[in-house]
Amino acid sequence: MTKPAIVRPLIFILAFLALAGCAAAPQVPAAPDPKAQMTALETRIAALIEEQRLKLDPDAKPLALDPELARIARARASDMAEKNYLAHAAPNGDTSATLLMAEDAKWQGLLGENLAAQHYLKQSGVDVEQFAQRFLDEWMKSQPHRENLAFAGYDRTGVGAAVNGDTVYVAQLFASDFGIKAQRDPKSTVTEFPSAAAASLAGQTATPPLRLRGAEGAKAPD
Repeated sequence: MTKPAIVRPLIFILAFLALAGCAAAPQVPAAPDPKAQMTALETRIAALIEEQRLKLDPDAKPLALDPELARIARARASDMAEKNYLAHAAPNGDTSATLLMAEDAKWQGLLGENLAAQHYLKQSGVDVEQFAQRFLDEWMKSQPHRENLAFAGYDRTGVGAAVNGDTVYVAQLFASDFGIKAQRDPKSTVTEFPSAAAASLAGQTATPPLRLRGAEGAKAPD
């Protein structure tokens, strides 16, 4: 008659230990899908760039978020992510300027582009605030990129971000038409300049005035 009394406590104790063992191993929540964070990253980068350029030049024009530029920037970022490269020209020769003119045949003005890429660990994912700050920091370390984002004449911007594998790619476009009147039959040409300031000066001093349609200012090295 004593056997059941011994067995029952042992069963109870083992069950308690098993439950306690489960409770001691909490599950680590999975990191958010990086692809779902790209829109937030674009927004944060645009905000940090705006703050930084006004610190560098309080007289710089505010940058309005331009949907057309944003579409082109996203197309560039997505293409770089898909094909795993970082360059101002795609393997097929497309650039932000040619894509913009293909979408808007009458567009003219000065167009600048900053690019960057950043790796991430899949287990930790993408921290939007940290990644946005890192992209800004990298551009600030490079004089051409810094001059591009700080150019006071730009008044519009668009940011695109895309992810593939373990890398986030970002493209930010800056633009201004400098008040140039639209041409009836604009030529589909792109003129490259070493900097946005050089492009602006060329437009002011040329005789007749230089049309900056499709010009790509501050084509900074990657």
